[in-house]
Amino acid sequence: MNKYLKPGLAMMIFASLSLAAKAQEVDVITFEKGVQQPAVQLFDVRTAKEFNAGHLAGALQADYTDKKEFAHRVQYLDKQKPVYIYCLSGGRSAAAAKWMRENGFSKVVEMEGGILAWKQAGKALEGGAKPEEQLSVAGFRQAIQKGLVLVDVGAPWCPPCRKMEPVLQEFLQAHQQVRLVKVDGGNDQQVMQSIRAHTLPTFVFYEDGKETGRKEGVISLQELEGMMK
Repeated sequence: MNKYLKPGLAMMIFASLSLAAKAQEVDVITFEKGVQQPAVQLFDVRTAKEFNAGHLAGALQADYTDKKEFAHRVQYLDKQKPVYIYCLSGGRSAAAAKWMRENGFSKVVEMEGGILAWKQAGKALEGGAKPEEQLSVAGFRQAIQKGLVLVDVGAPWCPPCRKMEPVLQEFLQAHQQVRLVKVDGGNDQQVMQSIRAHTLPTFVFYEDGKETGRKEGVISLQELEGMMK
């Protein structure tokens, strides 16, 4: 390093170079191999509509253009584990990856060219088929009519929902008298509106059809159990 640089300026340049060194953009083939590694978190930063039209298998989703949604969901990713990120063509994922690196994520790998490049390489996507039939409000009401019921409003591509899954399973094993009813947060919009569920995940307890407790977001096993009282 030039000995005539002032110490403060030298440190700033070093920090900038270190940050730049962490930036990594790879082609489709390299990206595909990378996501097969253990502990990799695959992250789609397009809109929910784009995601539902076709996405990489196993991807989590948060709309980077929706700052509130992105900030809420990204906090449930593990900063110490690799994140492989993509969007439609690379612009949004580059911006999201830059933000993530600046906020403590140790390794963020971008897919060069995004979904467009993935399709051009002849790679398969999940989704994109005809949407599943929505759970009807009447069907939902019938499902919660008798006994203790826990309603889980979530989706497999939602980071906080996935984080809650082991807690939910532990709860159900300990309380086998409780039935679980799942509401698909990406599909069952009419039911979500009828029970005023606006956040993923949302947990609602019912006893004989009457709501007795409600919590939103990532909660503890103790909080779930407290909703029963």
